Amino acid sequence: MRYKFDTSVRRAGDGTVLIGGSPLKLLRLTSKGGELLDSIERGEEVPSSAGNNTLINRLLDGGIVHPRPDHLPTSDALAVTVVIPAFNTPASDLNRLVQQCQTQAANGLAAVFIVDDASQPPLGDIWGATMIRRETNGGPGAARSTGLALVTTPLVAFIDADVDLGSDWLQPLLNHFADDRVALVAPRVASMPGVSLLEQYEMLHSPLDLGPNPARVRAGTRVSYVPSAALVCRVNALREVGGFDTAMRVGEDVDLVWRLDEAAYGVRFEPAVTVTHRPRSSLKAWAKQRFDYGTSAAPLARRHAGSLAPVRVSGWSAATWLAIATGFPIVGGLIAAATTAVLARKLRTIPDGTREAVRLAGLGHAFAGRSLASAVTRAWWPLAALVALVSKRTRYAVLAAALVPASFDWVNKRPSIGPLRYVALRLLDDMAYGAGLTTGALKERSPEALRPDFTSWPRNKK
Repeated sequence: MRYKFDTSVRRAGDGTVLIGGSPLKLLRLTSKGGELLDSIERGEEVPSSAGNNTLINRLLDGGIVHPRPDHLPTSDALAVTVVIPAFNTPASDLNRLVQQCQTQAANGLAAVFIVDDASQPPLGDIWGATMIRRETNGGPGAARSTGLALVTTPLVAFIDADVDLGSDWLQPLLNHFADDRVALVAPRVASMPGVSLLEQYEMLHSPLDLGPNPARVRAGTRVSYVPSAALVCRVNALREVGGFDTAMRVGEDVDLVWRLDEAAYGVRFEPAVTVTHRPRSSLKAWAKQRFDYGTSAAPLARRHAGSLAPVRVSGWSAATWLAIATGFPIVGGLIAAATTAVLARKLRTIPDGTREAVRLAGLGHAFAGRSLASAVTRAWWPLAALVALVSKRTRYAVLAAALVPASFDWVNKRPSIGPLRYVALRLLDDMAYGAGLTTGALKERSPEALRPDFTSWPRNKK
């Protein structure tokens, strides 16, 4: 098996010190461990041995390296059934999707199931697929569960009806199942290109698009979930954890991913495969989608305590930005300097520890500022708006949190959308989600989904 380093990883000193991963961590390895890192950096095959396997698993679990599988599982393990949940879906979409699935017959495709979730009128039969009809509408999770109950192959692929798979989408995902611990692999889900304002915005900010870098998926990390628009899963693992929660109409994919992770299964995000997903066609439908996503946060927080927080930053960074936002920049600067000194002391045993401390502290504070600004205008905006009404100083801080990050994004990405419309859509995006989150929290009678997580600086591990 071959591996590659995560884009966040740096090798410090003589190459035996690793800094990176998600959450950020620092590892000190032996000289033999350093030799294994050299092999990874050169793109060489890593020989299987007890010591190598233990270290590799540790690096995989920390999001420090990612697999580059160059062989497939045995032919029996390749067999996969596609399940497509559908509700009032145009026949043209289903025909196109089934045809794209059928092109993968040589890669182990065994069958295609379409689950009609009580469409009115019922969906017509589609050539190349088995139509399964539900009498009552239960939502996407329930439809997928109905299909899963009939699957007899070791693997199942769940594909939403409005997804365009393109070609050669299956095999790179199947490669990951060479690792018996992997239970779920997801491709990158990009928004379909278009010329409308929403289509152009979604190409940059679709909540389904998790970016170009591979990841181990886990709550509280850079990629904390994968959307169910396109997934390939190990059937026995899904059944072991109970599959999709049919009581959830939104957020059921996040819940499944976290339950698989809690059961010690691996979940991988593989952007080497990119599929596309059709965005909402109207502003009202688009805002409702964001609102609905927000409503799932409180139920998820109840099911998975500690796994969902609107912001995860160091408490020191939070104190730094709080001081700045409330009009005490000198105090904020002193706190930032003190944290750098504390971190330098923690890293004193590694080469160039002070320099690394300055770099890590600077990046950490910058990331924290952006994350806190996002939380203020997204998860916490109803409360922030109330406080801003009675506090002039808070009003300026909230205004800065709303405008500065979005403006910087526009400058960096240079979208075809003008800056005013881009910033307006960003704010509407955040406010719709935040309204849904607050609504869900009130319904659950729990503030858990609104609580921040003030984590510590990375520990020096051996």
